[in-house]
Amino acid sequence: MTVAAGDAAVQPFRVEVPQADLEDLSDRLARVRWPDELPGVDWAYGVPLDHVRTLVDRWRGGYDWRAQEASINAYPQFTTIIDGQNVHFLHVRSPEPDALPLIATHGWPMTVVEYLDLIGPLTDPRAHGADPADAFHLVIPSRPGVAFSGPTHETGWDTARAARAWAELMGRLGYDRFGAHGNDAGSLISPELGRHAPDQVVGVHVTQLFSFPSGDPSEFEGMTDEDFAALKFLEDFAGGGGLAYNQYQSAQPQTLAYALQDSPAGWLAWVSQLYRHWTDPDYVITNAAIYWLTGTIGSSIRLYYEDAHAQSRPSEPTTVPTGVAIFAEDFQSVPKLARRDHANIVHWRHYDRGSHFAPYDASDLLIGDIREFFRPLRAG
Repeated sequence: MTVAAGDAAVQPFRVEVPQADLEDLSDRLARVRWPDELPGVDWAYGVPLDHVRTLVDRWRGGYDWRAQEASINAYPQFTTIIDGQNVHFLHVRSPEPDALPLIATHGWPMTVVEYLDLIGPLTDPRAHGADPADAFHLVIPSRPGVAFSGPTHETGWDTARAARAWAELMGRLGYDRFGAHGNDAGSLISPELGRHAPDQVVGVHVTQLFSFPSGDPSEFEGMTDEDFAALKFLEDFAGGGGLAYNQYQSAQPQTLAYALQDSPAGWLAWVSQLYRHWTDPDYVITNAAIYWLTGTIGSSIRLYYEDAHAQSRPSEPTTVPTGVAIFAEDFQSVPKLARRDHANIVHWRHYDRGSHFAPYDASDLLIGDIREFFRPLRAG
């Protein structure tokens, strides 16, 4: 890779957590001051004590951070400075010369680990029994303020600014025509990337289109029973406290950061409310550990405040070709509302399994959907 001068330099990177940091973490996990709990309340008051104890016990014994570190270091990684912010990313080029560049953006509280299972099949489909014409050059960045990108150092790092940074990153890597994929917060950044750079982005593929009712009763006209069921899912999730983290992080991130940045058990409990039924313990712990070991818990939750207080918001729908893959146990996007915000939806698929963490628990379906969506968009 060509390395430029100054802030545009692209530097090789490896994950190498000091042993002293791991020992400090172990010591903190051994000295947790557990709260009391009311009997028989299950999840009604928040994450149950037994649930968190089980995760902490696994983190202390049996979980192997060095093995996870090695799995990340198996892929080429780099850092560069964009708009004054350090940005870490994996960059895995396909052996196929006509591969389409694709930038894949993780969510919160996830990391680049979310996409490790997709790297081989997407970059080298020939080696995985698939059509080499579906190959991608893959770029997987750590969001500004998250994980190996390190903390942000100034205000204003909202979704739109991250999207502008991604456009700069892809240009810096020599890609003037590329696709974008995202999950969770990545499903917000990727459409904004298409809005910011429509002449470069050939298509945007996401796992959610977060388009909600505006309050206009006419929006409900013509909706199907399936559409109303999707809205009911979101209502139940929010009413059950599923969005409590969003509300607090959007309002008081600094206050919350003192507790979460000081207690690995507290941080693990905080993110466990989102994982709940969806993933295995080691996946939850690995993502939580990366935030903890990089000291980016506080800056990561600050991103919610930035979006909630953004100075400008788009008023027109996105226009680049857009596709969505909707998984069984995830938010069910509503077509009528989605088309209000995204004018060029050309691909809409439902799947009978998978969750909000589809890159991990339904990677085969997601890989197939990404290939299908971008197939007609490859020719320039």
